[in-house]
Order: sequence, then structure tokens, then C-alpha cells
Amino acid sequence: MYWVAGPSEILAITGWGISDIRLAKKKWIWPGQRSVRVDISPVNYTFQVQAMSAEKLPFVLPAVFTIGPRVDDDESMLKFAKLISPHDKNSNHLHELVQGVIEGETRVLAASMTMEAIFKGTKEFKHEIFDKVQLELNQFGLHIYNANVKQLVDVPGHEYFSYLGQKTQMEAANQARIDVSEAKMKGTIGEKERLGLTTQNAAKIDAETKIIATKREGEGKKEQVRVMTEVQIFENQKAAEVAEANAELTKKKAGWAQLSQLAEVESAKAVALREAELQRAVEQKNALTRTEKLKAEHLSKASVEYEIKVQEANWELYKKQKEAEAVLFQKQKEAEAKKAIADATFYAQQQAADGALYAKQKEADGIAALAQAQGFYLKCLLNEVNGNYAALRDYMMINGGVFQEIAKINAEAVRGLQPKISVWSGANGGGEGGDAGKMNGVAGVYGMLPPLFQTVHEQTGMLPPAWLGTLPSSS
Repeated sequence: MYWVAGPSEILAITGWGISDIRLAKKKWIWPGQRSVRVDISPVNYTFQVQAMSAEKLPFVLPAVFTIGPRVDDDESMLKFAKLISPHDKNSNHLHELVQGVIEGETRVLAASMTMEAIFKGTKEFKHEIFDKVQLELNQFGLHIYNANVKQLVDVPGHEYFSYLGQKTQMEAANQARIDVSEAKMKGTIGEKERLGLTTQNAAKIDAETKIIATKREGEGKKEQVRVMTEVQIFENQKAAEVAEANAELTKKKAGWAQLSQLAEVESAKAVALREAELQRAVEQKNALTRTEKLKAEHLSKASVEYEIKVQEANWELYKKQKEAEAVLFQKQKEAEAKKAIADATFYAQQQAADGALYAKQKEADGIAALAQAQGFYLKCLLNEVNGNYAALRDYMMINGGVFQEIAKINAEAVRGLQPKISVWSGANGGGEGGDAGKMNGVAGVYGMLPPLFQTVHEQTGMLPPAWLGTLPSSS
């Protein structure tokens, strides 16, 4: 038959004329050969990998891997056809194989990194997992087409990322409040400065305007006085010429001149008074401007200090809360550690007790085995001596060195007594078998008594009874 594989399939051919496996997209299948269509499309695998960082902090790493055979490598395709293709791509066997490789490499890598390094270097962490998992999958002919590592998630009961997010949120909120307070401070100060400058410039312009008006008014009055003076001089000259003719007119003219001078003096004084009033008004405006400026400065400073104090109080409260939480967490961990130590101690004591019991049992078994061996040994010895208990006893005492030990103990005892040893022979000096006949034995015994009594007396101080005999004299 002529077999043709689909777009996402490949033919794996074995049998007659093929040493191992032959892969092809289309092929004539001859008798004695067998062909199987192998699906080479990749499959998505979703996992929830539980791992632990170098600080012993557990976390969950959601990941999605797109895995399939490497179609551009013949060796990988052969491995896939041999090892993986007999199983369904969605079977538990293949899923557990891929999951075991991914979880193992992820946990090993996570255990060598801190939580901060994992959280900040998610991209590098992903590449490390990708490389290490790919290295393990190469032996099965599998290739990772895509790996998507999602955001790290807290394990139930461990809220590390939640607390970290709350910390970042609180820091951002506190910084925002500080920025808002600083912006308000700058706005208030700027507003007060602009108002003060506006008031100062307005007062300055008003004062300059009044000064110029006063100067113009004084110059006009001066010009008027000058003209009037010239006119008066002219009139006086004319009046002087006719003074002689009309004295009455001269007196009146003098009175008018006096009135004119008084009016001029009053006009000059009025100008001076008006100028003084204007100057006083200017000074008052300046004093009010400085007062407003000082108020604005002190008020802004007080507002800023108040905000700073509020922020410091909030920070101290947050810090104490975190310290209390840290102390509570530490106490919990210490309690867990003490519990673990107690469990380990109990287990060690239990193992030691079991070991001691086992040793006693083995010692008892050894004693029993030794007793059985000794019984068998004694039984064999007793059979060899034909049931003669006395012979067995003598053999055991000789073999155990009992007689040697008794002789040694007696020798030590005698040596401690320091005895005097006397050696004597028979009555005739020849011992037994002399020529004296049958009475030689009796004579020998009788001849031994005096030296015997002498030896006992020397060693113990005892004398023989009078009926038995006396000791020989020293002569």
C-alpha cells in the first residue's frame, strides 16, 4: 500500500529491510513492514508549580508551555517516535512526564534565588527555566515552542506578595500626600508673594504719582508766586512813585502786601502738611505689606510643619505596625521550630529506645546461641568419654587451667608464709628396700618422728605430747 501522512503527521515505518525506524511523509509499505502515523502537532500544558525561594518563602508559579517534537531534527524525531508517540499526547503519562521535568527544574532554580531576584528578574528567571527544561526534554525528542510564565502568586497562608503590594501602595500614597502638601505649600506661598508684590507695586505707583502731583502743584504755585511777586514789585514801584502823593494808598497797599505774604506762607505750610500726610500713608501701606508677608511666611511654615508632623506620625504608626507583625511572625516561626525540634527529639529518643531494645534482643539471642553451643560441646565431650562425668570434669578443669591456677594460688600462699623446708631420708639412709628385713618399714617411720617433731616445732612452736615422746636435745 502507498501511505501518505497528513500535514501535521509523519509516518514511522519499521519491519523488513529497515534496521530501526524510518520516517517519511509518504512511502510504499511492503509486506513485512508496518507503518504508524505519528501526530507531531504541539500541545499546550498548563501547570501551577509550587516552589520555594532561598529564604524558604513558598510561592505558586502559573506557567503554560507549548511542547511538541522538533520537526527540523531527525534525531529528535526518532526519539519522539520511539519514546513518546506510543502514548496519547493528552494522556496522564505524557502530562506527568512534562510536569515532573518542569516542576523539578523550577524548584531547583527557585531554591538558588532570593524572592527579590525572582520578582525583579522575571524575564531572566523565565529564560533560565526555559533553558534547563529544554535540556531535559531533549532526551525525549521534545521541543518547547513557547513558554509563558505568569505573575507569581502567594501560597494560601503566605501573603508575601500581598504585603509587598500593600507596602508599595502605602509608600506611593504617602509620597503622593507629601507631593500634594508640597504643591499646596508652593501654591499658597506663590499666591501670597504675588499678592504682596501687587500691593507693593500698587502702593509704589500711588506714592510716585502723588509725589509727582505734589511736585507739579508746588512748581505751579512757585510760578504763581513769582509772577505775583513781580507784579507786586511793579506795583510797589509804581506805588512808591506815587507814595508821596497818596500816603493813604501806600498804607493800604502795605496791608495788602502783608496779607499776600501771609497767604503765601499758609500755602507753603499747607503743601508741607499734605506731603507729610502722604508720606505717612505710604509708610502705613509699607507696614501693612510687610505684616501680610510675615503672616504668609509664618502661616505657610506652620502648615508645612503640621503636614510633616502628620506624615511622621503616620510613618511611626505604620512602622510600629510592621514591627509588631514581624515580631508576631517571628514568634510563630519560633513556635513552629520548637515543635519541630520536639518532634525530632521524640523521634530520636524513640529510635534510640528501639535501637537499645534491638541490641538487648540480639544480646539475648547471642547468649542463648552461646548456651546452645556450649551444651552441644559438653554433650559431644560426654559422648566421647562414654558418659564418664568425672573424666569430663577433669578434662574441663585441665583445659580451663584450673589445676594450674590452684597450684599458683597455693604457691603464692606458701610463699607468703615463708616456710622452713626440711628433707630427711629413712632410718638407714637408704630408704625402702634395705637389708633389715620386714621391720625396716616400722623402723623407718619411727626414725622419721624426731625430725618431724623438730620441723613442726620450728615452724609452729608446738611441742609433741609427753606420752608420744620428747624432742632431741640440741647436742
